[in-house]
Amino acid sequence: MIKKKRKKKKIKIKIKKDKSLKVEKKRLEIRKNNLGDEKVIIKKIKKQPTEKKRYNINQYVVYPKHGVGKILSVEKAVIAEIETNCYKVLIPRDKLTLTVPINQQSNLRPTSSTNQINKCISILKTKPKIKRTMWSRRAQEYEQKIVSGKIYDLAEVVRDLNKGNDALVEQSYSERQLLEKAYDRILNEFQIVLGISHELTQKKLDKALKRISSAE
Repeated sequence: MIKKKRKKKKIKIKIKKDKSLKVEKKRLEIRKNNLGDEKVIIKKIKKQPTEKKRYNINQYVVYPKHGVGKILSVEKAVIAEIETNCYKVLIPRDKLTLTVPINQQSNLRPTSSTNQINKCISILKTKPKIKRTMWSRRAQEYEQKIVSGKIYDLAEVVRDLNKGNDALVEQSYSERQLLEKAYDRILNEFQIVLGISHELTQKKLDKALKRISSAE
């Protein structure tokens, strides 16, 4: 009799557990459904297409690999069997005329603002930041900065390679070449933005670099 009672009790306990499990499952299902209803639908924001810059004829622009240029005209050219509108850009220093497709805006940038020029001058006045690495590696970094066409990068190259008027400081041919290249690029852009003569622009640059200007 005692064994039968124990078995009955165990069966009752199992039934209660099964019922409670079913109840919990139902509760969980209800919660999940409620949570599903409460989910906030996040809509993806479509990026607005970047507006292509349009340059006018006779406007000065900067072509990273060659420096400051002047837009002569807008002409149609056939590139890869596709007719494309292009800018004809004259690079006065190199006496070179480039054909730049209008849809390739990454190849051109507008000339710097006066605020950017002033910031460049403050960069030129700071102490050089020379890495302790082999010259070949630094030369590559300087070349990349020059070719980038970014005005602040050009200022940094001029600052770091500038030796002032210290004749005792030895400078290799490749160093002088990179310095002259960056210096000419920044000089040409400064002159156009500031609207002053070549000599006055050179004096302004050399004053910031603390060296005697050859324009004097």
